[in-house]
Amino acid sequence: MLLLAVDTATPAVTVALHDGSSVVAETTRVDARRHGELLLPLIDTTLREAGQELGAVTGLVVGVGPGPYTGLRVGLATAETFAFALGVPVHGLCTLDALAYAAGAEGVEGPFAVATDARRKEVYWARYDDARTRTTEPAVDRPAEIAEQLAGLPVAGAGALLYPQDFPDARGPEHVSAAALASLAAEKLAAGTDFLPPLPLYLRRPDAQVPKNYKVVTPR
Repeated sequence: MLLLAVDTATPAVTVALHDGSSVVAETTRVDARRHGELLLPLIDTTLREAGQELGAVTGLVVGVGPGPYTGLRVGLATAETFAFALGVPVHGLCTLDALAYAAGAEGVEGPFAVATDARRKEVYWARYDDARTRTTEPAVDRPAEIAEQLAGLPVAGAGALLYPQDFPDARGPEHVSAAALASLAAEKLAAGTDFLPPLPLYLRRPDAQVPKNYKVVTPR
């Protein structure tokens, strides 16, 4: 087994290879505006560091968000294109779940929450009993609106680190890693558990709205 994992749902453009036992290579760059430019070169770098060819990949793993539209679509479109070209499956995982998995590996014990930066003074977040068990659906809110319900809990991720007044026990890791995404996927494959479809998880209300009480123009 050789899994190629990618995630572009956060400012981190991250790629990893997992051979079914461990991560064999990982490359990450943090740049919120260059997902499209960075992802393919990082995939190439990761494959070369592992001494592997793209044709050896047996499955794709992709973070489905939540995340901003443009960056999130880069990873999903790339993963689906590679999977189609190689004739291999593509598995979707919630990006917040991968961040929680990484937080557990860094010693964050449950219950805890994770939060990523959703911009516009909001965070994408979810609550966990432990590094593998999410207890709430992913959501997007202003930090002050959820500070009370997360009071006393460690909160991992860039969303927590950006708002220490609302999340006083903010923890790392700051960004998701494809290594965590791939490791979690390898566990799920071994256990035979289900994945999410490789579709973007959008939580924010659309900016474009149909005007209310707009004027109707009728022909004479």
